[in-house]
Amino acid sequence: MENKPIARKLRLLSQLMELYDENTFKIRSVANAAFKVDKLPYPIAGKTFEQLEKIDGIGKSMAAKITELLQTGAIAEMETLITQTPAGVVEMMGIKGIGPKKVAIIWRELAVESVGELFYACNENRLVEAKGFGLKTQDDIRKAIEFRMASSGKFLYAQIEAEAKGLLQKLRNILPGALIDFAGEFRRCCEIINKLAIVIGVDDLPDAVNTLLESEVLSDVTVSDGHFSGQFENGLVVDLVLVEKPDYYLELFKQTSDNEHVEAVLTRHTDNTNKHESEESIYKQANLAFIPPELREGIAFIEKAANNNLPQLITYVDLKGTLHNHSTWSDGINTVEEMALYCRDELKLEYLGMCDHSKSAFYAKGLSIEQVINQQEEIDHLNKKLNGFHIFKGIESDILYDGSLDYPDEILKRFDFIVASVHSILKMDEEKATSRLIKAIENPYTTILGHPTGRLLLSRNGYPINYKKVIDACAANNVVIEINANPLRLDLDWRWHQYALDKGVWLSINPDAHRREGFLDMHYGILVARKGGLYKERCLNALSLQEIGSFFEKAKG
Repeated sequence: MENKPIARKLRLLSQLMELYDENTFKIRSVANAAFKVDKLPYPIAGKTFEQLEKIDGIGKSMAAKITELLQTGAIAEMETLITQTPAGVVEMMGIKGIGPKKVAIIWRELAVESVGELFYACNENRLVEAKGFGLKTQDDIRKAIEFRMASSGKFLYAQIEAEAKGLLQKLRNILPGALIDFAGEFRRCCEIINKLAIVIGVDDLPDAVNTLLESEVLSDVTVSDGHFSGQFENGLVVDLVLVEKPDYYLELFKQTSDNEHVEAVLTRHTDNTNKHESEESIYKQANLAFIPPELREGIAFIEKAANNNLPQLITYVDLKGTLHNHSTWSDGINTVEEMALYCRDELKLEYLGMCDHSKSAFYAKGLSIEQVINQQEEIDHLNKKLNGFHIFKGIESDILYDGSLDYPDEILKRFDFIVASVHSILKMDEEKATSRLIKAIENPYTTILGHPTGRLLLSRNGYPINYKKVIDACAANNVVIEINANPLRLDLDWRWHQYALDKGVWLSINPDAHRREGFLDMHYGILVARKGGLYKERCLNALSLQEIGSFFEKAKG
């Protein structure tokens, strides 16, 4: 066994001991031994106990631990600590910028048990509430996690959107007169991007390649078979596909759509010409209505296109209000009034649904019954002075392990609407998770099912559920399903939007905003809703103020 793996294990042991606030002298002794072993000019494998204890900085106690590690491959004390520590908490100690003491606070005070949950907490400004954390520390941690996520080669759409659009504009400036647009996963508005594809139609291919090489728009460039490939500084792979202008639209279609969709469309062509004046002409030649890029996954919308029955996809301007939002009453950054004024004056919306955390969410300063009553009095006061705007009194009520909500009925009935969400005990099998959600859905006070699987993209898988059973239960109980617009969630997954719509279930694009800027996440909710085929007639917060008021009244019976 080489020295470095031994040093790493000793270092982890010292971190775990510090996490559990063990004797400071012992922690320092283990940490010093780890440093010493790492710097030794010779291997310690094969050394006897007597030889080890004579090494400066090791001593008798540490010699025993190293001997145990060399002989068994483990240290019993460390294995015991690992067994009682969530794997995600152990992983957090590997993040640059936070040591065991800070991890202990994050774990015990904020109930964060994984790197993904930590990233989400940073984005929601939750760390600044904890002792010893400030905005700079929170930002440093968020950046460190983003760097770790980027090393996987996968990126959230939201992470690369600004840089991608900046590159597109640079290319249009570099190649004036060229036909240029996004393709691939980005143009289809996929929630996770593995590669950024852009198709470029030019008059002179060699000249375009030379111009791009001179521009240095990408690093690590390779040129092969019409592909000008490189990457961003963050490691995202970029593929520029260069073709002559007459071939541009067909290539754009092929590079945008997935393989199954391309084959389904092109096999319907009676004329095999490769020259097209637009993507619309490609679909027209296949006797299909034009299918927007977001819907070009497989053949799900081919039949509807053939029957000229495609949905009129929802747009941002269709939204009339925003539901599921947090304020300073729980873990938000802005007051209810600040959130309301931003929605009214900046976003030009008609209503705001406040849904601060409920009492079980202690880590998010969830509202006690007394605080619920006080907040509702504040909202009543604000509604009297906010002309042309209304605040609905909601709550994000925790779904407890048995599926019940965490307030008594006499409190639940005080709300205009209730978002029911799971936040704790996420380790469940499919049967338990499904039954837990269905019991909450069947609660007569549940209006909206919040982020149905609890997933955090690229960092935490959602708990497994039987989607059909959950959606069917929502249909049977007139419960709306949330499309959580936070780019880390985008949950309900777009792959299940059509099933929900076919069952008559309403969907709601909810930003889950914890600050004013969080409302802007509705942009990502719209993108993924379009990808799922949502239209405004079935989107809850596309209803006008009068319409949604009636909807809530009817839902309450």
